[in-house]
Amino acid sequence: MGRRILAILTAAVIALVGAVLVLVYARGADARAVAAASPTKVYVSNTVVPAGTSLRDAVRLGQVVQTDVAARAKPLGALEKVDEDNSDLVALTDVQPGQYVLAAAFGDTPVGEKKLQIDPGKLAVSVQLQDPARVGNFVTPGSYLTIFMTYQETPSGGAGDGADASTGIQKTSVLLDNVKVIAMGDASLTPVQTTDGDGAEAQSASFLVTLQVTPEDAVRLVHAINGRTLYAALRGSELKISPTLEADDLNISKVAAQ
Repeated sequence: MGRRILAILTAAVIALVGAVLVLVYARGADARAVAAASPTKVYVSNTVVPAGTSLRDAVRLGQVVQTDVAARAKPLGALEKVDEDNSDLVALTDVQPGQYVLAAAFGDTPVGEKKLQIDPGKLAVSVQLQDPARVGNFVTPGSYLTIFMTYQETPSGGAGDGADASTGIQKTSVLLDNVKVIAMGDASLTPVQTTDGDGAEAQSASFLVTLQVTPEDAVRLVHAINGRTLYAALRGSELKISPTLEADDLNISKVAAQ
């Protein structure tokens, strides 16, 4: 009788140990499955990212967006984050839409040469821009600019560079914002001749850029090229500029004091 009880107890213990082992294994398998399927952050391309476009601008313009993918499905070398360490890197070649973005696709300098690429529905307009602050040294294809225009506005409300300085008011306003540079002229930063107040010729830096604009903005830009003085400002990524921002001879001190 005692042997039967002992055998029963032994069988019960073995069964309990087996159940515990099966439970532990099952939980481990579940944990491994969850770890393999757990989402991780990667970037995918929404549209073509042209060579020379910085990671910062690609994210700002929605050319690349962050998405979740299972850890086991994440491509080797996929771009996982954009921060201060890599945001200034530029696309080495065109990144095609609908694919995982690889970190190796971005570096310091684009490779190879290519023809001018213009996005559908856009125009390329070349313009010689004044550059007294030497910002042209840092403008490259893929940069974004804000274009300002300065002109004489007559008391009646008309405007023109030929207005009488004794009766006209000089005004500066925003012409175009967030304009993409798609090419730089070979003659960039070429000094051009200007005349100072004493009638003497002086050197003023300028640079030739080709901008990508909509047809509507192209008309405004071409008109301004032929009748205004244009200046360019290299644009930061986190910036909002009011299209009504302006200054003239009467309010410049107030604007500067704000």
